[in-house]
Amino acid sequence: MSTAVPNDNLIVERQSSILVKGRQRKNQLKCDAESIAGCVSQRACVYCGARVVLNPVTDAIHLVHGPIGCASYTWDIRGSLSSGSELYRNSFSTDLKENDVIFGGEKKLARAIDELVEKYKAELVFVYSTCVVGVIGDDLEAVCKAAAQKHGIQVIPVQSSGFIGNKSAGYRAACDALLRLIEPPGGPRPLNNGRLVKSVNYLGDFNLAGEAWIIKDYLKRIGVEVNVVFTGDSNYRDLKKAPEASLNIMQCAGSMAYLARRMEVLYGIPSMRISFLGLEDTAASLRRIAAFFDDPEMMRRAEELIEQETAAVRPEIERYREKLSGKKAAIYVGGGFKAISLIKQFREIGIDVVMVGTQTGREEEYQTLHDISDDGTVILDDANPSELERFMIEQGAHLLVGGVKERPLAYKLGVAFIDHNHDRKHPLSGYVGAVNFAREVYSTVCSPVWKYARDVGGGLYAAGNKALPER
Repeated sequence: MSTAVPNDNLIVERQSSILVKGRQRKNQLKCDAESIAGCVSQRACVYCGARVVLNPVTDAIHLVHGPIGCASYTWDIRGSLSSGSELYRNSFSTDLKENDVIFGGEKKLARAIDELVEKYKAELVFVYSTCVVGVIGDDLEAVCKAAAQKHGIQVIPVQSSGFIGNKSAGYRAACDALLRLIEPPGGPRPLNNGRLVKSVNYLGDFNLAGEAWIIKDYLKRIGVEVNVVFTGDSNYRDLKKAPEASLNIMQCAGSMAYLARRMEVLYGIPSMRISFLGLEDTAASLRRIAAFFDDPEMMRRAEELIEQETAAVRPEIERYREKLSGKKAAIYVGGGFKAISLIKQFREIGIDVVMVGTQTGREEEYQTLHDISDDGTVILDDANPSELERFMIEQGAHLLVGGVKERPLAYKLGVAFIDHNHDRKHPLSGYVGAVNFAREVYSTVCSPVWKYARDVGGGLYAAGNKALPER
């Protein structure tokens, strides 16, 4: 058998970023690299990565220094829910024009900050740079420093010019901004006094559909207080308390691993990766958090919660498993840790994953994906639309899990789709999320519409993918 990935219709330089388990060694996959020039990948830009992380800070002014298109592209991104301020629902822009590009936009930016602070009385302003700003060289640092002194508030520049890297660089730019925000007077230092016992910062949850509230409830039931969420339903004053926590737990490691490492160095707060996607990972995460605090009563309460919640949802999960057993899924999401959890979650409902890829996965995450995948699974980093379409067809996938950019690819091929990122209105974390996920997979894959798909995507279903479960 050939050990190479078939290269028909593939960009040659992309072969090192694609492997098939069983044909190649896992360390042959190239990742965490710049996108190939001329290859329009599904990966987002630096600015978008930064905006994803920071936009859920509910009471901040989010000002995009650049053309209006950048602000409109990320307006109300991901629909994160708030229990308080709704200021973050606005997307403000300096709306740079041709004259601003020629003569500079610093004065326009300063006037915009003055106007917004006067109108909204916010204590925090994030100012995002864009590609144009990086080219013309506006000094965001100087403008923001002057505005902060003038208004007596925090005005933080986010160095997110789109061309300086990839989405991962945007995550880091956002984390640098958050580190500046939470720094106490006198500079960063480990807290000897004032540490909150049995408290955690919950990193990498953006409260898309109330997930942060669900996990807060679980942790409260076992005796753990959530100090602050980064950044779902967060606000200026809560974020300032972040150095007081005893532990950082990370749901989205791709966006928050850098922040967790820096907080351990600066404030002495240890961190652990957790996942509340699926029954297996939710139970394991609760046990790991309880074990960290080494509290027998907390561990007892964790086991009690796991037993109660699992018993409540297991019958419904099993019912969906009977309907979905044998179906095939493709995964393309932002981070590797989420992809790992999704493979486990699909197995809980009887579905095999035949293709898995990420935008920002790291080497150790791809090693884990390789280890837990079945032979023949296609694993790919920073994919482009042609690759996703090709491998979905070749692998006979019935379903694609991805984000808003992947939806048209699936529907064009006559493949069911689940949005795991932006547009959903129901939570997918915890035990309630496991049921919601199974229900959505069932209703999507088993929709009667697929029986009428004809010659879609080169005859995907006509070529042997016709067998659909009965409703």
